Formats: sequence, structure tokens, C-alpha cells
Amino acid sequence: MAKNVMLKFVDVARDMPEKRAPDLRRQDFNEIYGEYAREKAGEQAGRCSQCGVPYCQSHCPLHNNIPDWLRLTAEGRLQEAYELSQATNTFPEICGRICPQDRLCEGNCVIEQAGHGTVTIGSVEKYLTDTAFEQGWVKPITNAGERGESVGIIGAGPGGLAAADMLRRAGVQVTVYDRYDRAGGLMTYGIPGFKLEKDIVMQRVAQLEEGGVTFVLNCDVGVDISFDAIRGRHDAVLIATGVYKSRELTGPGSGAKGIVRAIDYLTASNRKSFGDEVPEFDNGDLNATGKKVVVIGGGDTAMDCVRTAIRQGAESVKCLYRRDRANMPGSQREVANAEEEGVEFVWLSAPHGFAGDTVSGVMTQRMRLGDPDATGRQMPELIEGSDYVEEADLVIKALGFEPEDLPKLWGVEGLEVSRWGTVIADFKTHETSIEGVYACGDIQRGASLVVWAIRDGREAAEAMLEYVTGAARIAAE
Repeated sequence: MAKNVMLKFVDVARDMPEKRAPDLRRQDFNEIYGEYAREKAGEQAGRCSQCGVPYCQSHCPLHNNIPDWLRLTAEGRLQEAYELSQATNTFPEICGRICPQDRLCEGNCVIEQAGHGTVTIGSVEKYLTDTAFEQGWVKPITNAGERGESVGIIGAGPGGLAAADMLRRAGVQVTVYDRYDRAGGLMTYGIPGFKLEKDIVMQRVAQLEEGGVTFVLNCDVGVDISFDAIRGRHDAVLIATGVYKSRELTGPGSGAKGIVRAIDYLTASNRKSFGDEVPEFDNGDLNATGKKVVVIGGGDTAMDCVRTAIRQGAESVKCLYRRDRANMPGSQREVANAEEEGVEFVWLSAPHGFAGDTVSGVMTQRMRLGDPDATGRQMPELIEGSDYVEEADLVIKALGFEPEDLPKLWGVEGLEVSRWGTVIADFKTHETSIEGVYACGDIQRGASLVVWAIRDGREAAEAMLEYVTGAARIAAE
């Protein structure tokens, strides 16, 4: 599986300008996404110090027992290592690929803190699960007995799928509703295939289907089916929609042709990888080939966009961010990868308008960092008289995502939301203001990481199981 991914990647690099091709064949890319030999996994796992205070585990949102499955890997007990790694993580093969380990487990490895380079925890985790699938160690979803209780899950992203997995293993009947034609949410259509191969996501979806989860796809809640109808069909409902509303830019020319949303751009690219017909890609609207691309934003989505544009053969790719490198919200590892692949970062720069009816440039102002705000981050300030125009044929807005107005879209009375639009729910049980209705993932906590959505989904599943079986209600009485 990994070998096929590497072959596809080299084909892309071969067709690109000569100056970028060597950067795209760096050893660390091969190490993570190419063949990761058993000896390499054992060598890396053996570097774990088995420290008395496993910061790697405490900084993992799922609190995976990282030191113990590293020890088992070092001893060659790979099946046991896999079983331990998946005991607390529904999708270890996905987290091993896309978690920002530099900010979580690996960034807090004591060996890394001592200056000797981190244990490559994510790569070992990926290797273990890929090996488990190849060797047949990944067991089908089974349960001790089918139950009559039913749960409806709105959203087939990581939170919803994690909850579906746990509930089916308990014998609960699970139906997942999603607006897209494939399950997986942003794992399918948002994250690029060079970071997360789509067959990896689809094999987990297939496992859930084979385990008895029913998927109702191309189903837009509030349009194709009402929220009340879903509530009427099930004993409990989980809202796991994620956040898909893109933050917008204002200013002169902001409606010009050639200015596109990151989600549209990434979805088009991912659909092409599935072999879908994508007219907006084929006509060039959502295709960076041969263009001067400017991406506006500094998070992980912006990094996905700039690296996708490089692979599509853009003439040039620049990323505008209003703060400096140290204050970027995205992964520093992703920034380094992007730079090595040919992306130019224009720090301390912010757009204030766009030139051309079909965009030809981004009117940009230089910034400086001023006093810290309430969060401690320095606030960007405009430098007067520093305006200039950054040439662009394609501008991609990657400013982050916000929740849609679910109470209005779904016509739901009594569903409380925060002033940011996120659904208000208990952060342990995930129960909302409506009895029997729960929420998890980004729609509850705001745009965040896949690993946090998985944790939320697992927690919500535990609480929902207690609710639908009556255990929670009996305890309350």
C-alpha cells in the first residue's frame, strides 16, 4: 500500500520543474510515507527510554499507551503492539499519518527534549497498523449480541465514525447520515492524499459497513430529511457535523474570479484522486497548474493548499500570513516541508484587496507585531505606506472554518449554541441542551484536530450507550 503511494508521488515530482523535484524526494518523506521496514520500526521503538514520566502519553489526546507499544515493537511483538495501540485509538493508521506529532507526542518525547531527536512515534504507529491490515490482525467489528436500541449519527467524519465503531461493538444499531457521497468527512475530501491516502480511510469505512453500520449518504439534514425525523427514528442522536463554513475575506475585489475557498480547492483535488468528474478542476477554476498561486492563512489547511498547489505544477506558490513564523497556528513540521518543496512564505503580510475582475494580484500591506492580546499572542499592526501588489492567478482563502447555524438550518428549537455557533454540550458526556441529543468533535469544540474528534466520539459513545440502555436514567433516579 505504502509503495503504491510513493510511486504516485514520484510520478508527480517527475513532471514538475527541475528545481523542485529533488526536494520532493527527501529521505524523511520516504521514511514516513514510503517503505518503513520492520528493522526501522524496531530501531526507532528501541530508542524509547521508558521514562518514568511518559510525557508522550500525557500529551496525546487519546492517552495512548505509547511507551508500552513501543517496547513491544522493539521486542518484535508487533501484533501485541498493534492491539495495544488500537485499544484507545479507533483509527491509529490515520493518526499515525496526520496527527501533528511535533506538537503532541513527539514534541514532548524526553529524548527530543534532551536534544537527541525524537522517537518517530507517528511513523511506528502507521507501520504497526498497516502491518496489521496486511497480516489480518485487524478484527472485524463484532459484539456479544445485537441490541434493539438505535442511534442516529449526523456526520461521517472522525468523531461520528469513532462513535459508530464503539456503539456497534456494544450491539447498538447505528445509522450515519452525511451530506457527501462518501464517508470520512474532511479525512476524505479535505486532507490531501499525499498526507492521508484515501484507500486508508475507505478501508475503515468498509470495516464499519461490514460490521453493521448503515450509511445514508448524499443526505443533507434540513433538506433531504428533517432533524426531527432523525430524532423520531432513533433512541439517541449524535451531532458530529464538523465545521464547514469558511471564514471570508472582505475588501475591494474580494468577489473576483480566481479567488476560491480552501475547502472547494481541496475537495476538487481529492475528488480527482477518486477518478470523479470535476468540471471546475478540468476547466482550471480549481486547478493550480501553471499558475501563480497565493494562499492566505497560516494553519494546517493553508499548508495543505500550498503543498497541493506544488504537486499540481503551479508556476509559483506563496503563502501570506499576517504574523511571523513563530506565531503560526499550523504545524512547524508542515511549514518546513512546504519550504523544502518550493513554497515561499511571506510573513507579516495581510491582504486588503484584490486587483482585476479576474484576479491578477493581491493588494498587500506589511505588518509588525505589537502588544500581546488577552491570549498572550502579539497583535499584528499595519505599517503605514507599506502597500504593494503580490501577483496571483489563483488566490486560495484558507482562513479557517466556522460552524453553520444548525438551529436555523435544521429548524431545531432548544438546541443551545455558543456565541461562536458551536453546539453547547458537556465536555465529558457530550450531552446537549436537548435530552437524548449529543455532540462531538469540531461542532462542539470548534475547528480542531482529527485526534480530538476521535476522543470526543469515543466519549460520546460511552455516554450514549448508558443513555439508550437506561443505565444513565436509572442512576439519575
